[in-house]
Amino acid sequence: MALSAKLTMRQGQAMVLTPQLLQAIKLLQMPNVELSAFIENELASNPLLERAEERENASHDPLDGEPGPQTGEPPVEPGDWASETLETDASGLAANLGTELDNAFDSDRAAPGAPASPSDGLSMNCWTGVGGGGFDAGDRPDLEAYVAEALSLREHLERQAAILLSDPRERMIGAALIDGLDEAGYFVGSLAEVAEKLGTAAETVEGVLIRMQTLEPTGIFARSLAECLTLQLRERDRFDPAMQALIENLPSLAKRDFALLRRVCGVDHEDLIDMISEIKRLEPKPGRAYGEAPGAPAIPDVYVTAAPDRTWRVELNSQALPRVLVNEVYAANIRRGVKREEDKHYVSAQLQSANWLTKSLEQRARTILNVASEIVRRQDSFLVEGVSGLKPLNLKMVGEAIGVHESTVSRATAHKFIQTPRGLFEMKYFFTASIASDTGQAHSAEAVRQRIRQMIDEENPGDVLSDDVIVERLRKAHILVARRTVAKYRDSLKIPSSVERRKLKTSPFSRRHLRDESMTVEA
Repeated sequence: MALSAKLTMRQGQAMVLTPQLLQAIKLLQMPNVELSAFIENELASNPLLERAEERENASHDPLDGEPGPQTGEPPVEPGDWASETLETDASGLAANLGTELDNAFDSDRAAPGAPASPSDGLSMNCWTGVGGGGFDAGDRPDLEAYVAEALSLREHLERQAAILLSDPRERMIGAALIDGLDEAGYFVGSLAEVAEKLGTAAETVEGVLIRMQTLEPTGIFARSLAECLTLQLRERDRFDPAMQALIENLPSLAKRDFALLRRVCGVDHEDLIDMISEIKRLEPKPGRAYGEAPGAPAIPDVYVTAAPDRTWRVELNSQALPRVLVNEVYAANIRRGVKREEDKHYVSAQLQSANWLTKSLEQRARTILNVASEIVRRQDSFLVEGVSGLKPLNLKMVGEAIGVHESTVSRATAHKFIQTPRGLFEMKYFFTASIASDTGQAHSAEAVRQRIRQMIDEENPGDVLSDDVIVERLRKAHILVARRTVAKYRDSLKIPSSVERRKLKTSPFSRRHLRDESMTVEA
């Protein structure tokens, strides 16, 4: 059979992701911070895009050449108080200041015929601008300017090291040792590597490390938990031989093997309890008080508030939505002025890109609002009852309700936050697995996890609930779960097993510790 080339026509369907569609998908799953950065880059690269605020400011620009209101009065020179008529009534002041001062007195003005109280008078909220007499948005005091800057652990140690170490070589070693600290304040580097890097002896580096261990907070530059606790106990003058033996047997203390600890420390039961109480008052992570600067708080994308008709009002956060517009006038002026064909193509491409970006942002906002509204509609019981009212929900259920694919719902809820009367939650929080029930009504996995936590918190120290008992109690509540599921949920809540909880709650130290805490609360 001879081989030959020929042309054939075939009809078929295929999804083609254009660059514009890829951009829309990318914008949908972007969080607020990334979206703002993306918009800033587009504003810098596309001359036809502008912020909506800039256009609004331009429309209110007093220097637009329009004549001001004409009056029959002759012009008055500024600063000529003798030729100015001073207004003393509220209506005249309102006309001159461009604000309705009467609104500021409505809340405190007595009703007609009612006797005036000594407290009647000016009552304006100068922080929020309520009543038209407060500060404008740009005049409000900047409270962040009065907040002290958080001092990092590195800065705190460098200031102390500059006083402690006078030799420049020791200061270099101290800076290298500070670089070897972790977030908890432990030295995790190698003294030999520091010595080799700086070209000095390891004994010299260790000597500087011992001196650096005297800095605040106490326990800093420790190389282990035992050394950290030892430094703090020595400062308190409590590092006696019995306490040293206790520090050397920290694994036994974690296992609550009090019989072994009494034997190795050579103390009785009461003394051991006092020693353990002393240990619990120490700081195992001295560096966490000087943690890194806190990250930016999560900005809600959607607000959910209660409406007067006992429904829920869902609205987008306008402050988090970037507002960009296409300057059609500027684009038309450029097209009329360009002569070269490549310039015309450039203007057309930039105009098309700007129009598509504004449409993509609008579609993004609409999709997020639709998804959030459907989540609120299905999780209405959570807003009323709390976690116990959380219902099973998945992406497919929301997608079918609003007519989009579940992948679109996943992108719309990724890194998006919703502010509810019960707090700020990530949208992904409301999607939980379903737990079967013998009554046909499914339960949310998060609600079951919360029920397990509540059962363990309320258990009797003398009758600790095992996983099998928890399974039976859930079965009586018509919740069908396996024992391994209960163990998995308990581990996710960081709750120890029943054996460890029984040992913890029945130990004499635990009772003494709880009694000390109750005495502190009563005091």
